[in-house]
Amino acid sequence: MVQQYQSPVRVYKHPFALVMLAYEKRFPTCPQIPVFVGCDVTKDEESQGGSIRTTERRCKLNVEAPYILKKIIGVDYVYFIQKNVLDRRNSILEIEAWNESFSSRVTVIEKCRYFIHPENSEWTCFEQTASLDIKNFFGFENSMEKLAMKQYAQNIAKGKEIIEYFINELKDQGVTYVAPWVDPEKNPPKDEKTIETEESKDQNDVETETKLPVNKEIKLSSDYIERYLGKLDLMQESKLLQLRQSIQELRGASVPNDATLLRFLRAREFMVDKAKEMLTQSLHWRKKYQIDKLLDEYEAPRVVKDYFPGGWHHCDKDGRPLYILRLGQMDVKGLLKSIGEDELLLLALHICEEGLSLMEEATTVLGHPVSQWCLLIDLEGLNMRHLWRPGIKALLRIIEIVEANYPETMGRVLIIRAPRCFPILWTLISTFIHENTRNKFIFYCGTDYQEQNEGGLTDYIDAEYIPDFLGGPSETYVMEGGVVPKSLYRLDLEAASNDHEHSLYHSISLAHGQVHHVAINTNDPGAVLTWDFDVMRHNVIFTVLHEKQDATDINESLEITTADSDALKEWKDGVNCVKVESSVVCHDGESIQGTHIIQEPGTYILQWKNPDEGEFLPSISSHKAQLMYFYEVLPSAHYRGSMMSLQSAVSGRSVASSSLSR
Repeated sequence: MVQQYQSPVRVYKHPFALVMLAYEKRFPTCPQIPVFVGCDVTKDEESQGGSIRTTERRCKLNVEAPYILKKIIGVDYVYFIQKNVLDRRNSILEIEAWNESFSSRVTVIEKCRYFIHPENSEWTCFEQTASLDIKNFFGFENSMEKLAMKQYAQNIAKGKEIIEYFINELKDQGVTYVAPWVDPEKNPPKDEKTIETEESKDQNDVETETKLPVNKEIKLSSDYIERYLGKLDLMQESKLLQLRQSIQELRGASVPNDATLLRFLRAREFMVDKAKEMLTQSLHWRKKYQIDKLLDEYEAPRVVKDYFPGGWHHCDKDGRPLYILRLGQMDVKGLLKSIGEDELLLLALHICEEGLSLMEEATTVLGHPVSQWCLLIDLEGLNMRHLWRPGIKALLRIIEIVEANYPETMGRVLIIRAPRCFPILWTLISTFIHENTRNKFIFYCGTDYQEQNEGGLTDYIDAEYIPDFLGGPSETYVMEGGVVPKSLYRLDLEAASNDHEHSLYHSISLAHGQVHHVAINTNDPGAVLTWDFDVMRHNVIFTVLHEKQDATDINESLEITTADSDALKEWKDGVNCVKVESSVVCHDGESIQGTHIIQEPGTYILQWKNPDEGEFLPSISSHKAQLMYFYEVLPSAHYRGSMMSLQSAVSGRSVASSSLSR
């Protein structure tokens, strides 16, 4: 396999002629590069007038390889041919080097170029590319490939330092300026001084902020990378340039900025082909849905402005923009039924676009790269109503789209005031979150976030920016959320939502005295049985029962609707089963969510009953009871390593839905 390397542009803040004089001092030996033992000049020619100088050298390199490998290949040194072409008229030095030793087994080609910086004539740029192709090397192809690239990267890292070393050596000798080459045919020789004082040199060498050059000849400067993208190793720099060039060939001038390219590379572990595929799909998606116009054209619906509990709030200690989401106060069902899933997705994408913009601003203001943002999620108020399945489905869709199109933008996720039902929600969604992102989650239970010494929020957010609703001094402008009034529900969305719910949920009708059972057979202690149902009409009594028996099939279920008198299979508390969750009277219009931790094998029964007249509560009408329900068993394996131990949770009413029904 051919290994390729392409460097960013290295910038020397010295004139071309001075850099060339320093470069010549590297020969015939260079103590700073121990593997470079020496060289012989085999050719040194100049064109008429001296504008072009061609030099060829045969270079001797010490093989830095294990002793046994040296014995096998039978050499201590390898030889390279280096050809330099110095174009004095255009101030360009082009270098090409290739291996002479083992050329039938290994092909190494390196190309380098020194040239004047296109935006500052007093600076010199350097770039290089290299390829390594090991075809057959005594069965040591993989070892030699790794060894060669490692040594090559080490030598590249020293390259800029060596030029600076010899420039400083020239300075110690009093040489701080070398006159540029003059064409003798056009400009007769003049009596010029070739030495300049340090004081005048300093006046000419005024440093300006390194910017991304617009000239296509220059790619990325190493100073630019460090200033705007952060420190990258040599191979990461090379991969970034390869992706940039590949996307440029594909899309012409419409290439995303380098911070974006780097995020997609990191998401695919710097594999250029995979990063290119992911980025290309994302660019098509952005074009199809006009995402680039979102910041300017998006207008949040009134319901979002009044009831969505999220917003930007200063930054964390690393300078990353901080977004606060009070998820526990969010009426997920109310938002979905008033604005719809697509509008909620649009809101999430607008937040992501705002995050990108704020990161760019922070990079400019702080003087160092800020490529991620921080998310603080307050779960106070989170309960079983948040397990409403259409809401979970909408959340998973948002996660999927954000992960595909905004990779590596999340720097840290702070989860605070997590209640005992949170691990269930986390289990449902965590498998859809990329492992890299999951590793950035930090969980706080109860009041742990208030720790002042170590381990609290102040480890990540300055004390002055702790939000007021968490006991801090910083005022926030994040809405408190709350219940979305039913009067704001849209009829078309309710109809669509009901259609979806009917496809996801089971619908049943129960006459007076009728009972509906869902019997779930399981032998997975530690699994979690979850349920979610809406009472559409009348009142029902809900109970969870357990029948002990040898369970052979995992999660095999049976659903039966009968009157007590003609039951094919009767499950009665104290007779052939026991009640494991207290009976709950569920009223017309209520939404109920709950869980039960399975303690032992057997059959677990979810039971809904339309009570007889006078049982628990008086009959309010002769209508049948109607309800929609969903249930799921979450395997115990999903909870291993959970942030907190799960305990049996009592069935929970949806506070939002209950309030709305009154």
